Amino acid sequence: MILVTGGAGYIGSHTCVELLKNGYDIVVADNFSNSQPEAIERVKKIAGKDFDFHQIDVCDEDALDKVCSKYQPECVIHFAGLKAVGESVSLPLSYYENNVVSTIKLLKVMKKHDIKHIIFSSSATVYSANNTMPLTEDSNLGCSNPYGWTKYMCEQIITDAMFAAKNGSAVLLRYFNPIGAHESGLIGEDPLGIPNNLLPFLAQTAVGKHKELLVYGNDYDTVDGTGVRDYIHVSDLAAGHVAAIKYCQSVNGTHAINLGSGQGISVLQMVNTFEKVNNIKVPYRIAERRPGDLATCYADPSKAARLLHWRTEKTLEEALIDTWRWQTGNPNGYTTS
Repeated sequence: MILVTGGAGYIGSHTCVELLKNGYDIVVADNFSNSQPEAIERVKKIAGKDFDFHQIDVCDEDALDKVCSKYQPECVIHFAGLKAVGESVSLPLSYYENNVVSTIKLLKVMKKHDIKHIIFSSSATVYSANNTMPLTEDSNLGCSNPYGWTKYMCEQIITDAMFAAKNGSAVLLRYFNPIGAHESGLIGEDPLGIPNNLLPFLAQTAVGKHKELLVYGNDYDTVDGTGVRDYIHVSDLAAGHVAAIKYCQSVNGTHAINLGSGQGISVLQMVNTFEKVNNIKVPYRIAERRPGDLATCYADPSKAARLLHWRTEKTLEEALIDTWRWQTGNPNGYTTS
């Protein structure tokens, strides 16, 4: 049995599909602060399987304890947390309280119930801007926003907890830029308000929800002057979690692993490819650089290939086609149901 916290969210819902497809029994906990109940129903529809769901806040230790008492999971995948970089700058205390406290509460309950394995949803934001590319797991750490620091702190807390447990294990999955949607078009990214990430903003602009896409800066030292990032299809990312479970159950200690494609794609390359594969024009305008944005950021995913026997399989074109299928089928996200 696998406990999935935040399993109704973007990455969580796709991972639940992948877990069910691979024969795992799951129980999901989510408070719907950044997700919708409909996502749970659609996961069940895609997988053709039922599972139990509990609407709880992972910061609620008693509620978490009751779930673990009932199901006795052997492993936890911990997605639950606030995740908007910009918002974290204006609401730092909320981010520290929610993301760090929920992780501490979860680890306390895991210890009480002798749950030895945890897969943590971390982020490439734990890496310092002072690095050469590609980023390896040994690259310099250091964050530029409260969201990144919460991931950094949680990584350290989990590492210390696993060291104290002696026979426990954790895999810290450092994601790069998840994009795309399930090929069925039933689940995808449904951000609250104006999207913070490039692709959902691009797709919403293409569907007419925004006047134009803003491209922040075109004078970087890159192939076309726009920022370059490492994009990974969310279904590939979900498969990485299944691979991480198998690895986590075979080792002790804490292991940080990048999940990325290892390829850098610029903003304008993303826009041009989206237009080409979906046969639609997307209006955009060049704007000033945003403070703190890097010119280039992409992963060295070789550790994941070596330890997890995992690598990305889906192409950028597939991710953009899947995104458009989700966006056109659900122009207002899950609220259309």
